[in-house]
Amino acid sequence: MPRSAPRHDRDAGGPAEVLAAKAALRDEVWSAMRAAKVARFPGAVGRIPNFTGAEAAAQRLRALAAWEAAAAVKANPDSAQLPVRQRALEDGKIVYMAVPRLAEREPFFALDPAHLDQPPRKAASISGASRSARRVMLEELEPVDLVVI
Repeated sequence: MPRSAPRHDRDAGGPAEVLAAKAALRDEVWSAMRAAKVARFPGAVGRIPNFTGAEAAAQRLRALAAWEAAAAVKANPDSAQLPVRQRALEDGKIVYMAVPRLAEREPFFALDPAHLDQPPRKAASISGASRSARRVMLEELEPVDLVVI
């Protein structure tokens, strides 16, 4: 019997109809990604998916005035945002990234491009950040100019 995808809202509160609508929208997006063959390994279902074109999307983001003006960027640890984190570091921006599953007492990695001991591509990865980033509490974050979701 195939294993069903985990429910992303299993610990979320709110009205059942809102949670059902969110689940239906996720299924619709995952199905569209599969049909278009744009989901990268390990696939779209049950996760925030990586996708073909993530690098181009990060490059388009880099061309926006909001990106140019930002000194600090908050990006998710998902694979699809790796190019965003990398480009932010290359552009001299502080990057805040949640520790995966917010599993630590200090729930954020703070990556400062002035203090990296590895190239931006490697530092921007989860494994790289776990080695070279400073871990910080929410109240320790400097003002964030741009949040990428």
